[in-house]
Parts: sequence; C-alpha cells; structure tokens
Amino acid sequence: MRSLIVTALVLAAGAAFAQEHQEVNDANNPLTPKVTLNLHDYYIPSFIDTPGNPHSNQFLLRGLIPSDMFGLPELFRFTLPIATAPDIPSGYVTGLGDLTLMDIFILPKHGDVTLGAGPLVVLPTATDTSLGAGKWQVGAAGVVVAPQDWGLLGGLLTYQTSFAGVSDRPDVSLLTLQPIVNLNLSDGWYLRSSATWNFNLENGAKYIPVGFGVGKVIPLEKGITMNAFIEPQYTVWHDGPGAPRWQIFAGMNFQFPIRKPTE
Repeated sequence: MRSLIVTALVLAAGAAFAQEHQEVNDANNPLTPKVTLNLHDYYIPSFIDTPGNPHSNQFLLRGLIPSDMFGLPELFRFTLPIATAPDIPSGYVTGLGDLTLMDIFILPKHGDVTLGAGPLVVLPTATDTSLGAGKWQVGAAGVVVAPQDWGLLGGLLTYQTSFAGVSDRPDVSLLTLQPIVNLNLSDGWYLRSSATWNFNLENGAKYIPVGFGVGKVIPLEKGITMNAFIEPQYTVWHDGPGAPRWQIFAGMNFQFPIRKPTE
C-alpha cells in the first residue's frame, strides 16, 4: 500500500513538473498562438569606437495576433520603437522609430519542430532622422522552434531591404539572426540567451552579441500569463564602428488565451 502511495505521489509530481515545464516553454515560444503584448527595452550604455561615449535606449511595443485568414495558421506581429538616440551635436533626441510589420505563417510540424515564415514590411514612421532609416523596406522572416526536455531551442532570421524613401539617406540591406536558448528551472524560473546578431550588408558593419539572463513565468487569472525577464548582452565580435559594447535587454510579455481555459 505504501509503495502505491509513493508511486502515485511521484507520478503526480512528475505530471505537475511537466505541466509547469510546458507553460514556461509556451510563454517563451514565439510561435505560441495566443494574443501577446510585449513590453521590451534595450538600454545601451556604451558603443564601440564611437566618439563622445554616447548611450541610447529603445523601448519596443510589440503585439502578436493569431489568425487563419489565408487557410494556414498565422501570427501577425508589429513592433513600434520609442527611442532615445544621440543627435550630434545637439545631444539626444526621443521619439518614434520605424514601424515593423511581420506576418508569419506556421507550417506543418516536423516531429516536435515548428517552422514559420512570412513577409516583413518596415514603414518609415520615425519622428527624427536619428531614430529611423527614412526608407520603405520589404523582406522576409523565418522562425524555427524546437522544445526540449530541459527547455527551448529556436531562432528568428530576418532580411529587409529598402526600395523607396528619402533619396539622400543610405539604402538598407540588413540581415539579423536571433538564436534562442532557454533552460527551464523550477517554480516558473528559467535561464535565457536571445541576443540578436546584426549584419549590415549595405556598409559591411556587423556584430555578434551573446546574452545571459534570467526570467520567470507567472500564471495570472483567466488563463493570462506574464513573463518577466532581464538579459545583459555583450558583443563578443564586431566589424566596424557603432556596435553596442554591451546592452541590457529587459521586458514583460503578457499572453492572452484566444478561448476560455474551460473550452
């Protein structure tokens, strides 16, 4: 009898851990089909080979809306920056950056691996020349996510190029890669690394940062999930001036279920 009770307790504990593990992975999965509001911030206190030792800050208002308008599951994402950037020689300027729109179509799964791909558009909505490229841009994005027993592996690849805009501003040809590595702990805590690698194909400047941070997933009422994190990131390789020497990436994500949990 005692062995049966112990076995039942072990199974119950294992099921509870697996459920918590799944909730943490879902909260960090960029392809989770839930309405999502992201409040993200990049603070850059130091740049490489930049006179005057300037700093900058970029707050990102992001939203994710699931849909199946074209017959496939898709995720429509927008990103609107509110930035403070150096404005030589007057000091600093604060305002809106360029609006990025992304529509990711979720492809059929290959085992536990989920793939997504779709178009990307950048609108020149910046309120100052220091805050945006001044160019209309188009491109594409691809996402891969592979949940693991211990956490989550994934990546986001984007490419964007300019086709119109202010004629005396530099053209845009930008490739970015964001590897995602999460290690789940207990009680909703997890370790994370998600720094974005930047490759400017127009002028040859490029840099690769590496991040290491911590986060916590907190279930709220009515199926809503909050995910708070902080992740310092350091540039381990660069080619050309202007790359962040290091930066602090922090934020809060809120996921809202499309249907009630009881449905």
